[in-house]
Amino acid sequence: MKETALARVRIVLVEPAGPLNVGSVARVMKNMGLHQLILVKPHCDRLGDEARLMAVHGVDVLEQSQVVETIPEALQGCQRIIATTGRSLSLPTHLETPRGALPWLLAEGLNSALMFGTEDRGLNNEELKYAQRFVSIPANPDYPSLNLAQAVAVCSYELYQAAQDPLESETDSYFEGASFELLEGYYQHLEEVLLKIGYLYPHTAKARLEKFRRLYNKANLTPEEVALLRGILRQVNWAAQFIPSKNK
Repeated sequence: MKETALARVRIVLVEPAGPLNVGSVARVMKNMGLHQLILVKPHCDRLGDEARLMAVHGVDVLEQSQVVETIPEALQGCQRIIATTGRSLSLPTHLETPRGALPWLLAEGLNSALMFGTEDRGLNNEELKYAQRFVSIPANPDYPSLNLAQAVAVCSYELYQAAQDPLESETDSYFEGASFELLEGYYQHLEEVLLKIGYLYPHTAKARLEKFRRLYNKANLTPEEVALLRGILRQVNWAAQFIPSKNK
């Protein structure tokens, strides 16, 4: 069993509202060998009586969980990030099944995260932009919406099963992906330069940059490739100062 691989997977709950759900998530994580639980701006007491009641023997997962204010804080140090969604996105995006995508999080030596949204709406597009791949749990089309804890249970089970058969899983053991912080720094740099040279305009920059994010996320960039791209941006930024201004 790849216990170390499971230990490197973070379960990230974005703004969970129900302590019963949070406790149930902790229990199923313990069942499936997962230990890292991070809550982004929770609207409930993760250590209260209701959460503890549902966690049963997973109380230690609750007690060791972390609370952060932003998604970037929750994802620091991660090279691979998958988000769950039950709806169509505004941008063309390939939705995968948990069984097909989640083994990707178990690559040797990499830190990864699996994100879940709020109980009432899931993850919005602004939150989904941080992920590289997206999963949707197949269900009865007449009523496909799963409870938060149920969704975590399905995905945790698939991760556990993938860890039992590493040879059958897509792990890319020798691939070193760029960290979340490295990619976010690149995206900020890209936005600054593209605004400066007039390729982006402030009122459309957000939508355009989401397309760039999805493009680069598909590429699974390495740290060396990010450094190469940032070198190009620095050169473009330097050359831009010699372009005559249209206002002159």
